[in-house]
Parts: sequence; structure tokens; C-alpha cells
Amino acid sequence: MIKDNVSYESISRAARRLRNHIVKTPLLKSQYVNQKLKTNLFLKAENLQTIGAFKFRGAMNTILQLPASVSKVVAWSSGNHAQAVAAAAKITGREATIVMPKDSPQTKLDGTAFWGATIVKYDRNTENREEIGKAIAQKNDATIIPPFDDVNVIIGQGTAGIECIEQLEEINVIPDIVLCCCGGGGLIAGISTAIRAKFEKTKIFSVEPENFDDTKKSLENNELISNSMNHKSICDALLAEKPGNITFGINKLNLTSGLSVTDNEALKAMNAAYKHFKIVLEPGGAVALAAAISGKIDIKNKNVLVIASGGNVDKNVFESCLKTETI
Repeated sequence: MIKDNVSYESISRAARRLRNHIVKTPLLKSQYVNQKLKTNLFLKAENLQTIGAFKFRGAMNTILQLPASVSKVVAWSSGNHAQAVAAAAKITGREATIVMPKDSPQTKLDGTAFWGATIVKYDRNTENREEIGKAIAQKNDATIIPPFDDVNVIIGQGTAGIECIEQLEEINVIPDIVLCCCGGGGLIAGISTAIRAKFEKTKIFSVEPENFDDTKKSLENNELISNSMNHKSICDALLAEKPGNITFGINKLNLTSGLSVTDNEALKAMNAAYKHFKIVLEPGGAVALAAAISGKIDIKNKNVLVIASGGNVDKNVFESCLKTETI
């Protein structure tokens, strides 16, 4: 049933709904990267989306479909979904309350505050963000906008896939491989649904931070596997405890398998994105590129679509990426 709801047709409808609300982000190429790696790589620059990440697509798609009587929304997020819901609420004339970790990157806290949201901070090590968010929603009679495990959110994220298809068809390219970051799995669930409808033979891989590769392990075991949350990673946008029930149901049908990268490999990819594609990525937004340039998968003589999912990075983290070696 869910798979039927998240379809190429429903994503296409969302693309039409969002047409005047989102940025059609570019598909970038680097001759240096392609010659160096003997590949044909295309980078979808979702860091240039409104609020600096793909999350705006899902948030806006969901909020645009709320009844006019809904005046308040609540969300929980480490940062990109927070900014997305705050922005979509502001644009549509609603109030947003966002539950965010105390250790969220300052740029994401500032970005959320910019859109006028009320921010409630919590300790991710000792408190449960969903419990806090649900209590706030009940008290304020507000509607919850989930970060990933929601049909309308997934469909909205999938509009990035529709754009990729259109952009690749314009230049007569069929992707052999798609690499996409994965936290809770909403982006790749939407994109893979769109891609699968047009390019049946394309191999699609989730990419996650090392020690937070719950989708990779869940695919391997054909059941939901949770991460130990005792580990650390600079990829703050991708630290979900486990895949969503809806997202995993879609991803186990669409994905070839999962990959993981280290924090250092993510930093190298951020450096490569800045140096060769002239864009700024955050660590979680660079993991798919990291998988491509770090040899996690054979991309030689292949058409490779890489999703660069976000660019909301603190100055100190970005400066550290520039000190790493890259291709």
C-alpha cells in the first residue's frame, strides 16, 4: 500500500505542486574528476536548495497539503529538517516549534531561528526528541511533520529524482549507478522510486557514515537493524538510530545494497566538492561523493549520479576539510 502511495506518479504530482516553491538545482560535472577517475560523474547540487538542503522539498510538500485550519507545526531534527519545516511554515503563514539537539551545528541553529521558529533544545544522550515533540504538539494542538518516515515527506524528497531524470534525459545519459546519502532513508526512498520507474537497470546504493550504517546492515539482514548511538560522527545530518518502517519497506525493494564511509573520507569529499565542483558541502551531504572518489564502488567507465544533499556546515568543520588531501 505504501509503495503504491510513493510512486513515480505521486512524485510527479508533487513536482508540479512544488514548481513555484523550490529551486531546480543544477547537475554539475568536473572534467578533472572524470579524467582522474576515468568516469562520467554527475553531481546533483541539493546544497543549493532553499535552506541549503534537499529537506525543504519534503517539508514544503507536506505543509502545502495541510488544511488551512492547521496553524501550528512541530518537528524534531538535528538541523536540515528543522530549517526546512521552519521555512515552509513561515512561507505558508504558520508557526513552527522545532526540537533540536543542544550540540546541533551553530549554522543550523541560526538557520532555523532565522525563519522565526521556536527552538526547544534537548540532550540527545539522555532525552528522547520524539517524546518531547509529541508532548509539545499535543499541548499546542500542532501537527507533527516527521523528518523522514512519512509518505508526503518521502514523495517531496523524490522530486529531486524527477529533476535528475529530466536533466539526464536532456543530455541522453542513462545512469549506471546512483549514490545517495542515507540517514532515515527518506531521500533515497523518494529518489530511488523515481529512478527505478525510468531506469530499471540502474544500480542504486545508500551511503552512510561508518558506525551509523543501519540501512546497509538492514538490507543485508532483511530486517531493521539499529545503530549503537554510543559512536560519534561529524555527519550530524545522518545519525538516525534506525531506518524508518516506511522508508525501509521502499528501500529494500529499490536499492542494490549499502555503502559506508569514514569521517575522513567525507572531509576529503567536501574538499573535492569545493575544489572541483566549486560548491560547499556539509559532511553528511558529501558522503555519496565520498563513496565515489574513495573507491567504495567501481565507477570506472560508468555514468554515475551522485546526490550532494546539503551544505549547512560550520566554519571550523569546513576549514578542517580544506586541510585534508583530496583527489
